[in-house]
Amino acid sequence: MREYQFIVSKEDEGVAIRKMLRRRFDFSSRLLTKLKARKQVFLNDAPLEGWMKPKAGDVVRAVLTDEPNHFPEEDIPIDVVYEGEDLLILNKQPGVTVHPTHGHPLHTIANGLMKYIRESGQEFKIRFVNRLDMDTSGLLIVSKNSHCQDELVRQMQKDQTQKYYIALVHGIVKEDEQTIDLPIGLLSPDGPRRGVLAEGGKDAVTHVRVIERFPSGYTLVRLRLETGRTHQIRVHLSHIGHPIVGDNLYDGEEPELISRQALHAERLCFRHPVTKEDLDIRAPWPADIEHAIEHIRKGE
Repeated sequence: MREYQFIVSKEDEGVAIRKMLRRRFDFSSRLLTKLKARKQVFLNDAPLEGWMKPKAGDVVRAVLTDEPNHFPEEDIPIDVVYEGEDLLILNKQPGVTVHPTHGHPLHTIANGLMKYIRESGQEFKIRFVNRLDMDTSGLLIVSKNSHCQDELVRQMQKDQTQKYYIALVHGIVKEDEQTIDLPIGLLSPDGPRRGVLAEGGKDAVTHVRVIERFPSGYTLVRLRLETGRTHQIRVHLSHIGHPIVGDNLYDGEEPELISRQALHAERLCFRHPVTKEDLDIRAPWPADIEHAIEHIRKGE
């Protein structure tokens, strides 16, 4: 459970509580409607019947109650890199899906979080703010309440967050920096592959910067996303002729170097939805990508 409380000031007299909650806590219209319907807004400890205008000195309290999860608990490692009352950010390992799907109903991060929540004595509904492919490692945000989820999604939609990845790709990327601004969509309704589509694709923008070039025919790049389309980085890099090493879906398979796509979500920068603190969260490069880079260097 999470509570948001304030005392009405003289300047706030005559202002409806709904407007006060939006101004003070950035509550979404959807959340405000839900709080009112569930009678989870209180004025001087009495449930609020309508969006009245309180007096100076009145105490307004909004309560976000815990909601149940329905995932079986499993012993899956959860590597927490940041945690507070409202957010949990973990460094996801490759080879594990984020949440249950038809093809992967169990053995997901959600199942591992169930055990973590119980062992840490917490209660909150698991709300994933961002997504990572099964074989992509790195930073994954879990919101502990619906307000934080709404606010972070809003920030992402307005490009107020910064998401950085590193990738090891085939070929020598010539430009030190470039922006790929090409729409992406499903190539077939029956398959997982996406591609650049002039018609019917959704806007997708990826900024690419070279970290290191290897004479043997590889490049290490850092990427910043403006949009978050499914497989966006993988599609964009493959389209410009530099598929990610190990990506068997987009023509980058190379099992002698790495058994999955060499893609890692290394950094997230955003404003905390409640405290308004600017956060800069980072996850170290995983061992398999480090090993692939070292193998390339030794072969040169």
